[in-house]
Amino acid sequence: MTNCSLELYQPINILKPIDDNIWMVDGPIIHMDFVLGAKVPFSTRMMVVKMPDGGLWLHSPIAPDEELFAQIDALGEPTSIIAPNSIHYWYVPDWVERYPNAKVYAVPGLGDTAKRPLPIDETLSDGDTDDWYGIFDLLVFPGSVVTEAVFHHRPSKTVILCDLIENFEPRRVQSWWLRQMLKLAGAADPDGKAPIDLRMTFWKYRKIFAEKAKQMIAWNADIVIMAHGRPYLENGTKELRRAFRWVKGIE
Repeated sequence: MTNCSLELYQPINILKPIDDNIWMVDGPIIHMDFVLGAKVPFSTRMMVVKMPDGGLWLHSPIAPDEELFAQIDALGEPTSIIAPNSIHYWYVPDWVERYPNAKVYAVPGLGDTAKRPLPIDETLSDGDTDDWYGIFDLLVFPGSVVTEAVFHHRPSKTVILCDLIENFEPRRVQSWWLRQMLKLAGAADPDGKAPIDLRMTFWKYRKIFAEKAKQMIAWNADIVIMAHGRPYLENGTKELRRAFRWVKGIE
């Protein structure tokens, strides 16, 4: 599967406005370990939000390059760098090297499980958004493999998550085998969800997970941006209900 890849969300490494003071940046393909040495391709995406004081909030930073750094520099100075789940952290040290004054926020436990040293300043917890002028809602979904922080940018009514929804577009997948795998996992557009193997890892925390999912839906978002696949730029709350219908009590 090493040669199987996805069509990029061009242009990559370019700030794409979602609403006032919030941008999406699509990045290059990465390859994650699967089984028997196989590699599975994933598209990448980060989010950038400008704070009321002009500082920048960077979510799930992607592999940087000088062009992207230049755009960020023109927009403002990063003050918060977010490692939003147990596997979306790899490039955080590269961004900290460029912006050493930025504060790093990470999900619980990441400091112990990360495969490279992380300069974590704060651990994310529900509703803990005092550093960000109250413009975010925040919920941390615990899991036995992946713990993920989900944010709601109140001014734009945008939910920002990583792997709790994966929405790969089959037409962008070059490999027939990979297209079938994504469909079977439940991670293919137009019915993207958390893949079934990830869903199973939340079983131990199912009651907490269900309560948090209800709170997330109650945010009444218009837009949902995930790390992998087609984002939902309209009907956000409807898409959240659909994507989380596997959770007990979500209809």
